[in-house]
Amino acid sequence: MLDIVIAFFALGLVAGLVKSDLKVPVAIYDTLAILLMLVLGLKGGMALHGALGAALLPELLAVAALGLVLPVACYPVLRRLVRLSSDDASSVAAHYGSVSAGTFAVVVALAERSGLALAPQTTLYLVMLELPAIVLMLLWQRHLSGRDGGACVLWEALTSRGVLLLGGGVLIGYLYGPVGLAPLKPVLIDGFKTMLSLYLLEMGLCTARSFTASSPLRHWRLMVFAVLAPFALAWAGIAVALLLRLPEGSALVLAALAASASYIAAPAAIRSAIPNADLGLATLAALGITFPVNVLLGLPVYQRWVHCFY
Repeated sequence: MLDIVIAFFALGLVAGLVKSDLKVPVAIYDTLAILLMLVLGLKGGMALHGALGAALLPELLAVAALGLVLPVACYPVLRRLVRLSSDDASSVAAHYGSVSAGTFAVVVALAERSGLALAPQTTLYLVMLELPAIVLMLLWQRHLSGRDGGACVLWEALTSRGVLLLGGGVLIGYLYGPVGLAPLKPVLIDGFKTMLSLYLLEMGLCTARSFTASSPLRHWRLMVFAVLAPFALAWAGIAVALLLRLPEGSALVLAALAASASYIAAPAAIRSAIPNADLGLATLAALGITFPVNVLLGLPVYQRWVHCFY
């Protein structure tokens, strides 16, 4: 049977496809997104409390390097096989090099439910993978168009909502630890799955909207890419996890992150930095196809693949 949080995503997807009047108010959705990213950061910070050292630096740098490799691998495929323009190829590559916080939340819940070992620094993988692909592809597109402003791109990425919440949550969790955060535990930490379920209900509705609004059959090459790419990219995450000798749960998380595509941070950055890119295409691929493929089909497959090495 599906995990309970995935059932909420399926409910939202069905409601959207049948054009139900079910809606999650924008203010509630924004609040849930903020709380989820903050709680993910807090959980990671608490796990790191008293355990953070210089020995983690090579591991985190390797994860960040993965974030640079993924868009570089995707860009030529998007240009030559999917036949996108350079603007759209850079945009979609940035989405697939970056990661999905929603997918991260689901795979962490899956790993915990399955009793898989998670390294304390696992939450930092999300932070380390959020930025490199976006910054790299925006710099690449600025190079192609003859524009400068790389420092501005980096600053905008570093000050984005997701990065600040995740990074700030990690810092607060690390400084205060489980004892200091005990007053918040009943609502924030223990309420994580409830917040994730409601968030995924809205994600299901959003997926249905993006799928029906973009005439997907006109972009069949991109659809094929969005279905197949996660299963190929997951192997990059598994390879890095094996290289770093991560515990099984962390390996599963890294595989799922590599397979995911951003639909929050990347669109916000690309909207202003690559004005000629069609964000509808990236949304169709990342949210309309890859996200449901991952949460409904991909995660159990990645778990079996990872388990073969443990």
